[in-house]
Amino acid sequence: MASRAKLLLIGLDPSVVDYSRAPGLTPEKLQKALESDLSKLNAEGYEASICFIDHGDTAEATVASALASGGYHCILIGAGVRADPNEFLLFEKLINLIHSQASSAKICFNTGPSDSADAFKRWV
Repeated sequence: MASRAKLLLIGLDPSVVDYSRAPGLTPEKLQKALESDLSKLNAEGYEASICFIDHGDTAEATVASALASGGYHCILIGAGVRADPNEFLLFEKLINLIHSQASSAKICFNTGPSDSADAFKRWV
């Protein structure tokens, strides 16, 4: 493990997720799962943080602000953005933003809110 590797998880704010597409998932469950993975990573010596975004109105500015601190070793774009066809353009914009502002960072993806730590560990 790279000690104190700086990690950023980008995902939809639990308050804007369409839960009809994820039976059994609630804002509270989503928040808890994401925070659990971040706690796990931080306990293991990583510097992990989360950047919650909306569906696009302010998403790019929010991510650009998070990226401005620099030094990210790995950036994850959550499945809520990446795997939802309705978020395709947002996903594409975020990839290009990361490419231009954090070009040395690895990019990874989770399959859901509880395997983000595994996704980061594949690349850091």
